[in-house]
Amino acid sequence: RAALVEAVDRMCGPLGHLPLGELPLLRDRRLAPYYQDWLAHPDDDDYWRAWNIEARHGEVTVPALNVGGWYDIFLGGTLRNYLGMRARGSTPAARQSRLIVGPWLHSTLFPNINGEVDFGVLSQGVALDLEGIMLRWFDHWLRDIDTGLLAEPPVKRFVMGENRWRDEADWPPPAMRPVAYYLHSGGRANSLAGDGRLGVDPPREEPPDHYLYDPRDPVPTRGGGLCCWPAAVPPGAFDQRPVEARPDVLLYSTPPLAEAIELTGPVTVRLWAASSAPDTDFTAKLVDVAPDGYARNLTDGIIRARYRATTRAATPIEPGRVYEYAIDLWATSNVFPAGHRIRLEVSSSNFPRFDRNANTGRAFGSDAELRPALQTVCHDTARASHVVLPVVPRGGA
Repeated sequence: RAALVEAVDRMCGPLGHLPLGELPLLRDRRLAPYYQDWLAHPDDDDYWRAWNIEARHGEVTVPALNVGGWYDIFLGGTLRNYLGMRARGSTPAARQSRLIVGPWLHSTLFPNINGEVDFGVLSQGVALDLEGIMLRWFDHWLRDIDTGLLAEPPVKRFVMGENRWRDEADWPPPAMRPVAYYLHSGGRANSLAGDGRLGVDPPREEPPDHYLYDPRDPVPTRGGGLCCWPAAVPPGAFDQRPVEARPDVLLYSTPPLAEAIELTGPVTVRLWAASSAPDTDFTAKLVDVAPDGYARNLTDGIIRARYRATTRAATPIEPGRVYEYAIDLWATSNVFPAGHRIRLEVSSSNFPRFDRNANTGRAFGSDAELRPALQTVCHDTARASHVVLPVVPRGGA
């Protein structure tokens, strides 16, 4: 037990250990028997479905007050559970579930400072009177007291960028419209020195972008939705320029915006890409770039090539062949002021937020060998890679 505590204090060391299935301190299955079970079930099989509440929303009988954060590692589940219970809850009460999302991390007391960004005093749970909302919620459902809560809109969301709360009739906001922003470049979108562009016009015939993904030197995690050891890997909002200086990170940015734009809702990347490896990962990150260059991360995601079609069973890829990948970045709510730029990062690692793909195609957790892979991202007429952004008209929500 003392050795385990010491290992937790040196978290970054064990995070990099390979193979994943042979962590020295976890060879004794009495310490964490579930760990080997997780490694043995990389597919979304019956093992996981037994624990998956999202497959059982229709069995839920009680309502839930879903509280999450834009930088919470469980944001995706928070949003899906709210939507699932509202749509399929088995009782009228369950379909009265509510949603609150602030600019918060996981396992915090809802402060205004997140990472290295101060979202203002109004962003605090105390300022929102989150405790009061919870008391009203329980008074209504447990004590049969009419607190007026159900007469209010079911969704409260904090809009980053303008740093204020908004009430909504639904999630995503009814006024939201998905807009495709396409990737463009002259074939050199690598790093801050590259020529990558992002815009609403579809690409014509453009050369693809290439980068070398080396899992021995992965792109380091810099903030985002993390849990649960901030001393080792701090979560939240951080300047991404140290990451964006790397040649294995492709950057696609809009010109400075002529007027403010709000993005609130789900974010998805459709990527046409190839790899020299039999399996690999592709990552994406949405970033708000200020006029001085400060690049604040908003949300991110990843896709493992072998699970591009379904997470229920692995499907190998053919090295060199272009496939379409859908990368789920969950969601955000952010106003980009005039003069800011919208940026999309594309790479193949975000470690240790996500485990490294060894690029070998072998069974999950068994690799001690790490192989580099040459990655290709296409953006042309037939393979128009793009990010679907949730645009809310100003004053429309």
